[in-house]
Amino acid sequence: MSIYTFPFDSSETPEHERLGGKCTSLAIMTSAGAPVPPGFAITTDAFDAVMNQTTLREHIARVLDGLDHDDVAEVDTRAAHIRELILTQAVPDDVRDDTIAAYDALMTVCGGEVPVAVRSSATAEDLPDASFAGQQDTYLWITGQQNVLQRVRECWASLYTARAITYRAANGISDEGLSMAVAVQKMVNSRTSGVAMTIDPKNGDRSKIVIDSSWGLGELVVSGEVTPDNFLIDKVLLHVIDRIISDKHEELVPTGHGTVARREVEAERRNSPSLSDEELIAVARLAKSAEKHYGSVQDVEWAIDADLPPGQNVLLLQSRPETVWSQKETPVNYTSGGSGIEAITRSLLAQMGTRT
Repeated sequence: MSIYTFPFDSSETPEHERLGGKCTSLAIMTSAGAPVPPGFAITTDAFDAVMNQTTLREHIARVLDGLDHDDVAEVDTRAAHIRELILTQAVPDDVRDDTIAAYDALMTVCGGEVPVAVRSSATAEDLPDASFAGQQDTYLWITGQQNVLQRVRECWASLYTARAITYRAANGISDEGLSMAVAVQKMVNSRTSGVAMTIDPKNGDRSKIVIDSSWGLGELVVSGEVTPDNFLIDKVLLHVIDRIISDKHEELVPTGHGTVARREVEAERRNSPSLSDEELIAVARLAKSAEKHYGSVQDVEWAIDADLPPGQNVLLLQSRPETVWSQKETPVNYTSGGSGIEAITRSLLAQMGTRT
């Protein structure tokens, strides 16, 4: 097995220090039988090889030495310099060869070359008292070996954006030993996408699931340019308590050429629910299973894949701990419907002998 890559369906136990938060979650949920798109991690060993087999780490330390984090212009200048160092640093041959081999294997699984998402997975992600969501880069609809390799470099470099450097300093998170894994994963053709919280974020009610959803890819929702539909689900009975249907005027869709484009949503869909009741319950079950698996309140990213039939089209993109209410009290128990995924995750936890 390569130390530089880790397939999400590997029989090995995923380790956070090698895969980072995002990739560890994807590998664990894949092993548990959750509907995760296929992919692999480029491990922190690869990042460390680039940093340590050269003088890059020492060079970065010198650039950051004495930095006044309150001087915005100086932080921007030094951050840009560090990113350029990473983007131009030669990658060791074994790291490059193993990455290409893993990418080719993924394309074989997918039946030919398909677009992928290239997503940062830093080791400092999702600490109990900090959230790094959105701080490192994600690239969507990437095709071809060379493009993937370039985006991996850019993910590594995003560890040193001005925002990331400042955030770590403000939260007392040391750059010492900081590392980055990268996820390479089949791109989901999202008809609808969104997030599901296994808690009501307005009041901390753990008996509810809150789902936000909109048409197309989720970036316009994350950026605040589109207001998503909002649904409140009873976690125990799995029925819809309340729904707010928004005017979803735009969506982000694939062009078929490895890029995405904004598109105006036609009138009949703008104010129509972006999820059917059946899909809502399927998303709620997925989120509930993730919570049971991890034993804590979860913030779940999901999508409805337009290429897959109903019943198989709800896919898990990411699951991470909710970072506000989950720190305030012990999770309550609730009756479970005992889905197949839940049974598999209980079995997995028993085999591991601990909670991940």
